[in-house]
Amino acid sequence: MRSAVASSSPLSSDPFPSRIGLVRAWLFAMAGLVFLMVVVGGATRLTGSGLSITEWNPIMGAIPPLTDVAWLEAFEKYKAIPQYKLLNAGMELADFKFIFWWEWSHRQLGRAIGVVFALGFIVFLASGQLRGRLAFKVLGIGLLGGLQGGIGWLMVRSGLDEGMTAVAPIKLMFHLTTASLIYTFILLVATGLGRSKGEVASVSVKRFATIVLLLALLQIALGALVAGSKAGLTWNTWPLIDGQLIPRSDLLFSVSPWIENFVDNTALVQFNHRMTAYLLLAFSMWHAWHVARTMPGTSARKRAVSNAWLVGMQAVIGISTLLYAVPLWLGLLHQAFAFVVLGMVAVHRSALARG
Repeated sequence: MRSAVASSSPLSSDPFPSRIGLVRAWLFAMAGLVFLMVVVGGATRLTGSGLSITEWNPIMGAIPPLTDVAWLEAFEKYKAIPQYKLLNAGMELADFKFIFWWEWSHRQLGRAIGVVFALGFIVFLASGQLRGRLAFKVLGIGLLGGLQGGIGWLMVRSGLDEGMTAVAPIKLMFHLTTASLIYTFILLVATGLGRSKGEVASVSVKRFATIVLLLALLQIALGALVAGSKAGLTWNTWPLIDGQLIPRSDLLFSVSPWIENFVDNTALVQFNHRMTAYLLLAFSMWHAWHVARTMPGTSARKRAVSNAWLVGMQAVIGISTLLYAVPLWLGLLHQAFAFVVLGMVAVHRSALARG
């Protein structure tokens, strides 16, 4: 009887590299590619490269200029947009090639993610390794990834309008938030796949872990607004803004209509990012203490405490990035480490869900 039960056990008990183990490895590889995409996207933004390719051609756009004539043609298209006229007039072809290659690499990674996802999904679906609810979950992630390509072009398109020298902050936020959701969903599915039940956690522990995850997502979205409005290049003091912990209302809401302050007012944009950082750190520390008290000696305690330390490290990186006015290496580290934090928090919440 015992052997019969074992033979009919679900795929969740299969050892790696079983059928489910291969799907899990594929999903983790997808998460790694998304992480790399975010880092390259950050470098593209910080080097001012995002508008260097002025057309969206998902198929033929994969081929870069291969001749001197092709390079000059691409350069002429860039010269026609406001960013060149207002910021980069007189740029040499060699400098254009530098920013072109960053944007081209970013788009190539997007294409690579699409190919890796499509091939893996087709193979695993055809072989029966993806089925039922799991197949629909993964398909949903793939559809969101396809939508992200269109969102990316709409973001770039906003920077080509008259008078614009960069993409619209709200569209940058939309683009990065969608990437954050894709990354989070992949990790939630992959981490919970093929694992046995975890340690039993209380409702309050799970609830606080969810709050930490949502705050991490919100903080990344607000960080995109800081980046898009270049708020990190202003108010480069901490913990005060304009000499105050909570700036004057006439500074925070100096733009009319008032709703635009949340996107375009560098003081309010940066203030919101700071306040959410404090909330994230406070909830992470409280969650770590709560788990350590209620679940001593467990993996959940180790994860919760580690996540609190990671959030604290990210806060230090963020403050340093601000104080040094966003040098390239610190800006990249800050964005990359944000996704390290997000990934670890998502993994922790997924593990608690199995208890």
